[in-house]
Amino acid sequence: MVTVRLPPPLPKIAAVSSSHSHRSRTAGKIKRLVLTSEGRTKLNIGPDRDFYALPRFVNHVDAAFISALTGLYRERLAPGWAVLDLMSSWVSHLPQEVAYERVVGHGLNAQELARNPRLDYFFVKDLNRDQELQFEDCSFHAVVIAVSVQYLQWPEKNCDNLYVNHLLQVFAEVFRVLKPGGVFIVSFSDRLFYEKAISAWRDGSDYSRVQLVVQYFQSVDGFTQPEIVKNVPPKADASLLSGILRLIGLYRIDPFYAVIACRNFKPVYEEAQ
Repeated sequence: MVTVRLPPPLPKIAAVSSSHSHRSRTAGKIKRLVLTSEGRTKLNIGPDRDFYALPRFVNHVDAAFISALTGLYRERLAPGWAVLDLMSSWVSHLPQEVAYERVVGHGLNAQELARNPRLDYFFVKDLNRDQELQFEDCSFHAVVIAVSVQYLQWPEKNCDNLYVNHLLQVFAEVFRVLKPGGVFIVSFSDRLFYEKAISAWRDGSDYSRVQLVVQYFQSVDGFTQPEIVKNVPPKADASLLSGILRLIGLYRIDPFYAVIACRNFKPVYEEAQ
C-alpha cells in the first residue's frame, strides 16, 4: 500500500451511546453471499493498480449526474462531519460551500487524488486485494463511493467452509468505521470500464445493478433498509437525427442512481437538522 499526504493523528471519536451499546455482537458481520464465482470475474484479470497507473483527468459522468450527486451530498452530509471518500479521483462531488471536519480520500492513482481540492489527505490501496481500512471504529459520519462500486470483486478466502466475499468485506469495513447513525452513499450510472467491471455488473440491467447494491447492504448485519434515489432521463426520441447524435456520443444523459443506508439507526444528519 502506498500512503501519501500523511495526516496528523486522528482524534479519538466517541463510540456508541449507552442507548445503543447492547446491540447484537453480530452487527457488521456478513450474513450471506451475493455473487457467484462467475459473477465476480473480470475480463481484464491484471492488477487494478496497473490499469489505473496512468492518471485520467476526465469526468466519468456528465454535468447533470455531478449536479445530482452534489445536491444529494448537500442534503445528506452535514457541515462539520468527517467524510471518507472511497474509490475517489481528481474530482470532488462534495459541495464547495460546505465545510467538513475532514475529508479523507482513497483511490488507485496518487496523481489524481493529489489534484482533488477537497481531500485533507488520501491513501492509495487496492480494495480487491486488501479490504482493511486503517481507521478506528466509529471514525466517520459518512462514507461515499461514487461511480466505482462496479469494480469491486471478491477474491476467495476460506472462512468456516464458506468463501467470504471481499466486496462485502468492504461494506463490513465501512460499517465498522461509520459512527452509529452514520450514512453510506453508493452512487453510480451506466458508464464503466467494461473490462474492469465484474461480470454481474457488466451483464446486468440498470434495475439489476440497483438491486445488486441493495443486496450488498442487506448482506451486512446492521445497516438500515437501503433507500434508492434515482433520476433517470426520459428515453430519447426515435428520429434519425437523435439516432445519429447518439451514435457519435453527442446525445446522452447519464442516469443517476444512489443507494443509501445507515449504521444501525436513524441517521445523525436528520437528528442534527
